[in-house]
Amino acid sequence: MVEFKRILCPVDLSELSVRTLAYAGAIARWYDGHLTALHVVPSFTPMDVRTGLEPVSLVYPVSRDEVLEQLRQTVAAAGLGEGTVALTAEAGEAAATVVDQALVTHADLLVMGTHGRSGFDRFFLGSVAEKVLRKAPCPVLTVPPHAPATPPSEVALRTILCPVDFSPAALEAFGFALDLARRADASVVLVHAIEFLAEEEPLEAAHFNVPEFRSYLLEDARQRLESLVSAEPRLNRGVRTVVVVGRAHHGILHIAADEGADLIVMGAQGRSGAALALFGSTTQQVVRGASCPVLTVR
Repeated sequence: MVEFKRILCPVDLSELSVRTLAYAGAIARWYDGHLTALHVVPSFTPMDVRTGLEPVSLVYPVSRDEVLEQLRQTVAAAGLGEGTVALTAEAGEAAATVVDQALVTHADLLVMGTHGRSGFDRFFLGSVAEKVLRKAPCPVLTVPPHAPATPPSEVALRTILCPVDFSPAALEAFGFALDLARRADASVVLVHAIEFLAEEEPLEAAHFNVPEFRSYLLEDARQRLESLVSAEPRLNRGVRTVVVVGRAHHGILHIAADEGADLIVMGAQGRSGAALALFGSTTQQVVRGASCPVLTVR
């Protein structure tokens, strides 16, 4: 199990950056880890700009010192003590720079806010976070605008929801969920969604008993979930299992709302070793629709 010892938190210096840093700070405290706050700008070098028929004008971007000072103010607003967070300002294309910094610093975790300057609905359409989720070399915690704005010392995880489809990525996510639950003294709700024949009525021409087969799938899923739980040491607040029938992301978001989940931990499968297949996937839908942070594990 990889521990979150090196945590990288890219921020855009908006008000929502404060809650993102709060979650990053809480995780750093639970794991006794090192937290770095990162802000990326297009350039620190003056640039010649021509607009239409206007003459060339020299544009002076913000300086590195100015960015670092804004980072200090954002970190202080998040309730993180001075000297507890390393501050980094880099120039370049945002997503590529974040991924590069994660590689250079050997980050165990990236913590990012799920909002864009063009609005949340467009956030996953070619945005920085979507690109980072595809290429990140480590797990990514996305924090939505709806997450509680509390200091790191008050960030609490009472209920962690972990969807499992029994893939390697999902099993890895289950391990992360259990470890976080032990450190945060939380309970875990283990969820499996059955989509096959979930919303179909049996056809007259069916050559097998559809309701009977659906019952078999439900019982098989329950047994497999219980087997996962029984193989792990007990948690103080326990692990419960839930099997839902229907579209996976609908079931996951519905259970998360009913349980008042404080965190969703889930695996994500890639179509290749390098890229994360988020478009149209359960992971994308959950990250978009969740009102609590989502930890995505490769």
